[in-house]
Amino acid sequence: MSGAANPTPPLAPPLAALLELTHRCPLQCPYCSNPIELERAKGELSTDEWRRVLDEAAELGVLQVHFSGGEPTVRRDLPELVAHARRIGLYSNLITSGVTLDRARLAVLAQAGLDHAQLSIQDVDHQTAAHIANHPGVQGKKLAFARWVREIGLPLTINAVVNRHNVTRVERMIDLAVELGAVRVEVAHVQYYGWALRNRAALMPTLEQVQEATQRVEAARARLRGQIVIDYVVPDYYARQPKSCMGGWGRQFLNITPSGEVLPCHAAQTIPGLVFDSVRHKPLAEIWASSAAFEAYRGTDWMPEPCRSCDQREVDWGGCRCQALAITGSAAAADPACALSPAHQEMRSLAEAASAAPAPDFVYRRMTPQETPAKVAAATR
Repeated sequence: MSGAANPTPPLAPPLAALLELTHRCPLQCPYCSNPIELERAKGELSTDEWRRVLDEAAELGVLQVHFSGGEPTVRRDLPELVAHARRIGLYSNLITSGVTLDRARLAVLAQAGLDHAQLSIQDVDHQTAAHIANHPGVQGKKLAFARWVREIGLPLTINAVVNRHNVTRVERMIDLAVELGAVRVEVAHVQYYGWALRNRAALMPTLEQVQEATQRVEAARARLRGQIVIDYVVPDYYARQPKSCMGGWGRQFLNITPSGEVLPCHAAQTIPGLVFDSVRHKPLAEIWASSAAFEAYRGTDWMPEPCRSCDQREVDWGGCRCQALAITGSAAAADPACALSPAHQEMRSLAEAASAAPAPDFVYRRMTPQETPAKVAAATR
């Protein structure tokens, strides 16, 4: 490590915006990236408000919009929003569970101008997939959706979310993505924020399982080179260097909640003291450029040691603020995923303890979660 913190580089426009159209969803995945306190339908932005957000995003310089949720297809105005994105030159991606659309409605979205579909899967095993999503028959519906995507001619990405219940089937999930005609598969271990943090003890694999999965992913990359792009994300709890979360706080991406609050990342609302401006009250460009929440951890000036003098500070941008909060109690602390963090060993110990114990029942993602104090204590610090 060497040197001092550099001045914050000039602010570029965000590359992409994640638009959480709704928190409504038929699935109840225990690792959902949505907040614990879910937004109800009555608080969602209207069609006209979302159209204005799309206009402001294009004017700001955003290139891609990702229609997400919850499950974005429960919004009846989704075709209209997709068509508007196409009219103003935005590349659109649908991030979906694949269980609420039939072929005809998918075709309508394609005709409206949808550019890409991104489908999450819980497993290749039908029974385990249904258990994780708490939705009977979920895997069959997803397979049908994937086939329709390719028949209609849209490019397909498969998101395979990895945890202790499916980690031994990583290679089979990759092969399924190839079979379905996907152009890309993201094999992503659960990242422990929000619902996943609450379910950490139920989801955490062992270090040995992660290492075996990593070897299988690398073998699949060699075997399938030229056939499919394979991205791989390991759990931070077993890492030695933090990832550049969202490309750095307030540097490349923004997230807009169903009610219009603009966030630097999915889990930013867990950080106490931050106030997030809403597109209902301020222009998106103003929020991106100068909102207090975006400025809080943007660049390098905010960093403590050892981050401030680290030669990786403009590579990982300090890692994840929400993870620092979850493990150390301070969002301004060094990310415990870094081997130089004072809390690094504590984080590894939490993972080892969680993965060594029998998996408790899931606390499923619900508007009003059903849980006991014992379940919460087992899943959180």
